[in-house]
Parts: sequence; structure tokens; C-alpha cells
Amino acid sequence: MTQQAIDDIILRALAEDAPWGDVTSDAFLPRSARATASLVPREPGILSGIEVFGRVFTLVDPDIEVELGSTDGAAFEPGAVLARVQGSAHAVLRAERIALNLSQRMSGIATLTSRYVAAVSGTNARIVDTRKTTPGLRILERQAVRDGGGFNHRYSLSDAVLAKDNHLAVLAASGVPLGEAIRLARSRISHTTRLEVEVDRLDQVEEVVAAGVDTIMLDNFTLAELEQGVALVAGRALIEASGNVNLDTVAAIARTGVDVISVGALTHSVRALDLGLDVVIA
Repeated sequence: MTQQAIDDIILRALAEDAPWGDVTSDAFLPRSARATASLVPREPGILSGIEVFGRVFTLVDPDIEVELGSTDGAAFEPGAVLARVQGSAHAVLRAERIALNLSQRMSGIATLTSRYVAAVSGTNARIVDTRKTTPGLRILERQAVRDGGGFNHRYSLSDAVLAKDNHLAVLAASGVPLGEAIRLARSRISHTTRLEVEVDRLDQVEEVVAAGVDTIMLDNFTLAELEQGVALVAGRALIEASGNVNLDTVAAIARTGVDVISVGALTHSVRALDLGLDVVIA
């Protein structure tokens, strides 16, 4: 994450939250009021977004003092003080909701990711995210996955070739054989660009691997089919398992011998962690 990318997200969020100022603080609080606030979790979890949390306050008011009491990737228990801020009460309350929204969501993602990572411990499988992220927040959500011990898939459509079911449907309708399409795609891309193809049947595996992919995605395969797919690939490509992945199934999927398990739920349906900002007006 670059500072500029983080700042762009925060500034857009602040503009959305108070386009014409904070009328409540302006109406109720003296301009001279000061406040001290502590970031305190209400439940255990894995921290992510602590630097983002602090940056919200300093973008609102550079004179706010921010003290970070923990680091991203660290585990915490309820009641711990993760950070403190002190300064103008107007500025603290202006920044409060955006700082919490971002750190709560990022910590929720990191915490969920850590549970998936723990579930596959002892296997060679990596837990990775997908592009099923909140528009405009991808850079933060993907960082949260890393803070939880996971890995990132391609960042965008520009980063790697990944032919999925809809691409293959168009190919089939166009009468282009899959193996031929893969070889043609390889000839069109840079030698540094990775090529992955999704399949949903075992009888597609040999054609795809023989055509020279870097990674084959086995989508919605049963455990028995995953084991057969691993045997068929026989180390000639990385194997990604996708579909029907949850905390109840991920360990068994990992034990089939796949290299990567992609989990859309890490970002698309995660629950924000309960973090509170306890404010004392001085």
C-alpha cells in the first residue's frame, strides 16, 4: 500500500461522511474542547488497519496526537488499548466513524483469514483472496488478508490471465478448441505474465495442462475429484481449488494436495470486528 493510495481512500470517505462539516459538533461543542480517545476491542481478533486508523485523524487535523499501541497482524483480546488519540474534540469526533469503519472491516478480514490459515496448518495449501472486494477498498482489504496470514490472488484484470467459465463458454460458442486457445493466449502475452485456466470437469484437466498453463483452477470439485485432479496434473502446474470453501470444508480440501485455495468469503461477506472508540472530553 502506498501512502497516496491510503490517503485517497480516506479523503473520499471523509468527504462522503461530512460534505459540509459536522453540524452536530459545531452546534453542541465549544471550539476549544479537547478529547482523548482509546481504540478498544469488544471481542478478540487479529489487528489490521492500525496505521490507516491513525492516518484518518492526522488528515482531519495534523495537530492530533496519535499513539499506536499495537501492530497489524497482532492478536488482541477484549479491553486492550490498541491506540490512543488526543486533540481537538471537533477533529476527533469528525474522524471517529471513518477511522473505526476502516479498521473494523480490515480487522474482521484479518481475523477471518487467520482462521482459514489455522485450519490448513500442516498442509502445503495457501489461503488466497479473490477480486470479490468492496469497490474502492481493494488495496485495504487485500492488505488485511496478508495481515491475517493469507496471500493475495491477482490484484486486477490487468495482472494475469485467468480464463474462467464465462470465457470458456464464449470459446465453445465460437468453435475454438480450449487447448488451441491456451496456446494462442500464451503467444500473445509477455513471458512474465502468468496464465491460469478454470475447469469444472476432470476430463478437461489433461488438455489444459498439456497446453502449458501455469495454474489450473479446479472449480466446485468434490474431494475425490480434487484428489484425482492432483494426480492427473502430477506437478506440471500449480493447482487452485475454488468453490464450496468454508471453515468446515477447507481443511479437507487442503489435504487433497492442492497448492492454493481461493476464498471469496474473506472479503465479500466478512463481518466487521467490534472495535470501539472510548472518548473522554477534557
